[in-house]
Amino acid sequence: MAEHEVDPFIAAQIGKPVPGEHAFDTHHQVVAKPIVAILACYSGNPAEGEKAVVPIKSFGTPVGDILVRRPYAQMQSLLDATQPKGRRYYWKSEYLSRIEPALCGKAMEHAARICSPQSAVILFQIGGALNGLSDDHSPVDNRGARYVLNIAGSWEGADQDGANVAWAREAWNDMKAFSIGGTYLNFLAEDEGPERVRAALGKGLRRLVEVKAKWDPENVFRTNRNIKPA
Repeated sequence: MAEHEVDPFIAAQIGKPVPGEHAFDTHHQVVAKPIVAILACYSGNPAEGEKAVVPIKSFGTPVGDILVRRPYAQMQSLLDATQPKGRRYYWKSEYLSRIEPALCGKAMEHAARICSPQSAVILFQIGGALNGLSDDHSPVDNRGARYVLNIAGSWEGADQDGANVAWAREAWNDMKAFSIGGTYLNFLAEDEGPERVRAALGKGLRRLVEVKAKWDPENVFRTNRNIKPA
């Protein structure tokens, strides 16, 4: 029952204090050191959720535990403080059908090369309804995806652009062989062109082009990952 209700993700990163989450703030021994963080959201009965996350909470010897009951709105904004406006970002992503040992090895290898304490290699579990609906249900493609790989570069100064962008690109080039060919639209970088939008939307792009032609034929809304009207 819990398979669709539990949405976990895992991040390999450099340890740093988490604003407002004192369970992490007090463990200074991991600050500036490599860590793996496991987070999860359970959408359902809280009592059932606490049972569902027992394997996560009992795994190893965690240095901090913020996996507790909380309102959905708080969960939705939990990581906002870690992505402040004004910081520099460069992300790459791919959809995956499964987690393979070779992928895990690559993820740890590139996480060990992170050159900014704000960067991370992240794996999100998705799936559920996405996998159970037909391709023509809605303009969404990549319905075989069960995970998202996100290489999240994040740093403070323009003088660090070269090193951080190079790290993200190298990690992506080394791991995209595990992709099903699609990508998550919201994680695309500015230098990724229309072919990556097509990879994200797949067959759904045609339907969205038709909607765009009907409701925005002048392409007024064009500062996003743009879909040009037919």
